[in-house]
Amino acid sequence: MSTFDLRGALAHLRDYASHSDPRAALANTVALVVASNQPFYPLYVYWAVSPTIWPTYASFLSTPLFLAVPWLMRRNTRLGRATLLFAGIGNTLVCTIALGRASGVDVFLVPCLVLALLLFRRSERWLGFGFAALAGAVYLAPEGMFVAPGHLYAASEYAALQRLNFISAVTLTGLIALLFANLLEDEPRPR
Repeated sequence: MSTFDLRGALAHLRDYASHSDPRAALANTVALVVASNQPFYPLYVYWAVSPTIWPTYASFLSTPLFLAVPWLMRRNTRLGRATLLFAGIGNTLVCTIALGRASGVDVFLVPCLVLALLLFRRSERWLGFGFAALAGAVYLAPEGMFVAPGHLYAASEYAALQRLNFISAVTLTGLIALLFANLLEDEPRPR
């Protein structure tokens, strides 16, 4: 791919993520960052944990939802923001089922919780609280509600998987915080 083609592709991606509503644009950016990182998750697991990566393929089920967020956002911003949270919480639940609770993949509920509390305006706060409660319910679901994962990793592999998931979730949460900090700096200051 030439430099020109790459610039054109990046410009198209920026246009797809853009929105006149700053919260919607932020949600679009987060959705596209997550979708663009999902294909690498099996590789990270391969390099850091184990050559057994097939359980990670469950994460691809949510990729179309993440990619659709900017498209949905142009039709209805509330629907777009809700889809981002549904995709994030749903992806975490599916991956928890596929990899097991011992994988620590449920740490991805933290960026979902942060988004739930920050993406919705005061008049929509009930929706944000609803998604925050849903994230909490997924985290607190009794162990008996989950089937045994298709592959059991060794204890050292689970420890590596927990580290990988923690680093990934913290990085995503940091990105969300940085994007919101930028959004707040762009707001006009009262005099």
